[in-house]
Amino acid sequence: MAFTGKATYSAGATLPEIVEDVSDLVGIVSPYETPLLDALGDAQRAAMSTHHEWLEDTLLPNKDTVATTPGDPDADVTIEVTHPEYFRVGDQLRVEGDAELMLVTDVDTVNETIDAVRGYGGTTPENIAEGDVINILGNAALEGDDADDARFTTRQRQGNWTQIFTKTLLVSGSDLAVRHHSVADELDYQKQERLRELLRDLENTVINGIAPAAAQQGSDTVRRTMNGILASLSTHVFEPNVGGFPEGPGLDEAMLNVALRTIWETSSGSVDLVVVNGFQKRKISSFVSTYQRYAPEELVFRNSVGVYESDFGVQQVVLSRWVPGDTVLLLDSSRLGVLPLSGRSFHYKPLAATGDFEKGELIGEYTLEMRNEAAHGAIQGLSTT
Repeated sequence: MAFTGKATYSAGATLPEIVEDVSDLVGIVSPYETPLLDALGDAQRAAMSTHHEWLEDTLLPNKDTVATTPGDPDADVTIEVTHPEYFRVGDQLRVEGDAELMLVTDVDTVNETIDAVRGYGGTTPENIAEGDVINILGNAALEGDDADDARFTTRQRQGNWTQIFTKTLLVSGSDLAVRHHSVADELDYQKQERLRELLRDLENTVINGIAPAAAQQGSDTVRRTMNGILASLSTHVFEPNVGGFPEGPGLDEAMLNVALRTIWETSSGSVDLVVVNGFQKRKISSFVSTYQRYAPEELVFRNSVGVYESDFGVQQVVLSRWVPGDTVLLLDSSRLGVLPLSGRSFHYKPLAATGDFEKGELIGEYTLEMRNEAAHGAIQGLSTT
């Protein structure tokens, strides 16, 4: 093109020799992060059926609860317990919080009672009340005695259903042919966008999803859905002012530590992820606000907790948009996995075109494997204001 002598400021943007100024990047404002999936990482194996199953086991219990208040503590008494089958003759017992030891002399599974020597070994008998927890220290066998009856636990089969996630793509022939700003291939661009949406939806479902009440295997009228973390929890679901949990509507350090301690006391789980939404994340970050000190020359103010080191382990604090605002998830990542059905991780499947367009489907089928739900927990019902 011949030199015209025109300056760009006077030529304007309408002249043909001026190229439009459009960035090579497409900005996306919609949230699509998957911090929980990132923290868990890829599963080491795939599910082999639409109903994925695993086995769980426990050790024989070593504690029980007093069912009714016994009589005179200075006499050898019969104690009614909730589970007499937990006890054997020769067990040493201690009521939680007491110094007294007892020795079991008889177990009656029919009447659900045990007989025990009070004040065993010179300890001082103490009052026992209904609801007290009895800890079984261990059993003392007689030298040369016959073996007693074998006891064992039964492995439990647990499972979850897979859920199919799909997104349909359709790009016209003209759209494929024309030149786009910032996009080299419209079909590839649509694949990337829809995959972001699928990953976002997978994390949301892993946290909040639930299986149908009936026909969970799915049918031509029932969609097969997985149970998420919240739907899988039952043992350790804490709520302020309920069941002796600390009072107060808002999350504080005492609440978090009571929950962590309870999980530690009743399971071999090691909570290493605390997953929260924005409001509860600010609550956790405020735990250290009263202990922070800054020199006058410091120019950076830091008020964020990314790792919380408690007496019950080190927990990474994960900020996820998809956790309900009133909830804190306490998870053992070693017992969690998001598994694809074999050969069904997210992939693109071209579909037959019946016209002037390219059509396809992004599809994936996944399930949540949440082993030993008692190793995890959640605090719910927290204030969000």
